[in-house]
Amino acid sequence: MEKRIGLIGAMEEEIALFLEEMEREQTEEHVGIRYHSGRLAGQSVVVCRSGVGKVNASVCTQVLIDRYGVESVIFTGVAGALDPKLDIGDIVVSTSCQQHDMDVTPLGLSKGEIPFQKVSEFQADPELIRLAEKAASMWTEGRVIRGKVLSGDQFIARVDTVRELREQMGGACVEMEGAAVAHVCHLNDIPFVVIRSMSDRADHSADVNFQEFAVIAARRSNGIVKNMIGQHHS
Repeated sequence: MEKRIGLIGAMEEEIALFLEEMEREQTEEHVGIRYHSGRLAGQSVVVCRSGVGKVNASVCTQVLIDRYGVESVIFTGVAGALDPKLDIGDIVVSTSCQQHDMDVTPLGLSKGEIPFQKVSEFQADPELIRLAEKAASMWTEGRVIRGKVLSGDQFIARVDTVRELREQMGGACVEMEGAAVAHVCHLNDIPFVVIRSMSDRADHSADVNFQEFAVIAARRSNGIVKNMIGQHHS
């Protein structure tokens, strides 16, 4: 049986490009999320928009695995830079993901550590990292780095919080879904990678038109993912 790839986008803009270009076979709705099955770049894919936050991302990923039998998951979207080297439009390919708002430090655990669980930092798949990095360097003029993606159900906008997350947890960027996708993939033994375009910098000095940037980032993500899945399994 042909292997299927799950593609999750954070925004409508991203999904729109995938849907325009894929040969769509069917669209179904489960737990409030639409799943579009078909073919893209010669591969069998299921495309969906998870919605914002860790719970939505978790539900979406488990449905992809249970109902659609995906054998790998790629998540694309935008993020805020934590690494001061990163600028608007640069790309982070996840080496690992961790929840920054999992905080049981009063009980003596480290920030991000999940109680009673062996793994709290979820490692991305080395082959998917390699493919993503290679594709990303072809599709952006900016910097492409590997790094740790931090996720939480918060929009991080304070400079002191940015500094803390960088220093305490070693994050390259921060967003709201990746670690949830990673956690579910880890529990199901499914390879994953998260690819994030930086929409704003750690010092918040840049004046960005977010809607315009979202469209540019979506186009870039679309190119990266198509290139990746064209190479995947070949």
